[in-house]
Amino acid sequence: MSREIADKRGVHIKELHPWNVSPKEAAEIQKQLQSQVTLKNRLKSIHYVAGADVSCSLVDETCWAGLVVVQYPGLEPVEESWTQEKVCFPYVPGLLSFREIPILISAPTKLKTMPDVILCDGQGVAHPRGMGLATHLGLLVNCPTIGCAKSILVGAYSRLGEEKGASADLVHKGRVIGAAARTRNGIKPIFVSAGNNINLKQSLRVVFRCCPRYRVPEPIRMAHNLVNRLRAGSLRSLRPR
Repeated sequence: MSREIADKRGVHIKELHPWNVSPKEAAEIQKQLQSQVTLKNRLKSIHYVAGADVSCSLVDETCWAGLVVVQYPGLEPVEESWTQEKVCFPYVPGLLSFREIPILISAPTKLKTMPDVILCDGQGVAHPRGMGLATHLGLLVNCPTIGCAKSILVGAYSRLGEEKGASADLVHKGRVIGAAARTRNGIKPIFVSAGNNINLKQSLRVVFRCCPRYRVPEPIRMAHNLVNRLRAGSLRSLRPR
């Protein structure tokens, strides 16, 4: 049975399962969570969009998770939060959420501005068990989520136009699980899939509006810069003087 934690800012975090598990147990948990995923659009209006990213140290097991909230559709930064923790789960393809979410999950509770949707640097349902990082996170927080990955984990696409704004269905076993999205003319696409409480059509609409200049959506790019600055600052503090 799940347990729900709420803080005074209205951010709700569900505790659906333990995190101290083996890779085999983690994969089984992903299968069990599938029935809770909702790919219906729950967004009525969007005022704030958040981007989430995680960066790990090159010298030890420390990781930094960052969340940057921007206005929508203007994309001006409004607020940021971050956490620093030791990673406790190995890197296993398809199980990224068990490595990163325990670090990331407390960042939303520090926000004063509640985002209407969170963009994640990772997969949504475009995942072997339909449970990428964005989908897993979306089950834990009371906020729709979208996966924005730089590479394909599963599925294939064809006939993607070269111009910005083009998209092509990402298909796996005869089912559309996401889309390849061209966010800049002639540049490699990113791979968008719904996380939770949103559909693919709305996910693409939000992602394209969040990519005015770069391949990666601006909120994720800001979160990426934030956690990399934190990681670089930690490395500088370790250097002998």
